Amino acid sequence: MREPHWTPNYGDPFEPVPYRPVRPSADESLTTAAELRRRMDTRRTVRAFSTDPVPEQVVLDAIAVAATAPSGAHQQPWTFVLVGDPGIKQRIREAAEEEERVSYEGRLGEEWLSALRPLGTDAVKTHLTDAPYLIVVFQQRFYLDEEGGTHKHYYVDESVGIAVGMLLTALHLSGLAALTHTPSPMRFLGELLGRPRNEKAFAVIPVGYPAPDCVVPNLVRKSLDQVLVRVT
Repeated sequence: MREPHWTPNYGDPFEPVPYRPVRPSADESLTTAAELRRRMDTRRTVRAFSTDPVPEQVVLDAIAVAATAPSGAHQQPWTFVLVGDPGIKQRIREAAEEEERVSYEGRLGEEWLSALRPLGTDAVKTHLTDAPYLIVVFQQRFYLDEEGGTHKHYYVDESVGIAVGMLLTALHLSGLAALTHTPSPMRFLGELLGRPRNEKAFAVIPVGYPAPDCVVPNLVRKSLDQVLVRVT
């Protein structure tokens, strides 16, 4: 079935349609929520990826899930560039490592470097070439119409951040590992991938299976009591 094609709706009238989702029972909600909490608690950021191939459709479906995220004025200000070409991945890695070396050699500052040390990160980014796919997420700062005119987008950072969170969730629940990589600055990504002037790189997300010898930092997440404030 062909997916509907979105067109901008600036100035269009409000045309509501019915929304009647199936309402689960309380027991069903409790079971679903507990299972989702359990599964998501196993999610970890992975930096050591297997080179084994993954089904592309799984990644495409995860991106489709991300694209259902809410966005300011429903303008959906995101572009997901799926990179599987080894040559392009190598060029991205080389450019990213060049920026990372400058950062780790002093641009980050000691306070930031101190915060990173427990994570075991450095300027070498093998995940950018080992992972079967890279999803490069771009935020559309404004919309470019066919005549070259521009239209402002709203809450772009918030909208794209929510979409990336949903992408990571979908990938994890599909059995894949991922990493949110944000080399700084990231201008080279738009240049390498030929993106238009209204798009700004937001994150690079390697996707694949963890390597057989993969390790992760021995970290503890904040408990629910540490992140929750109840107002009753």
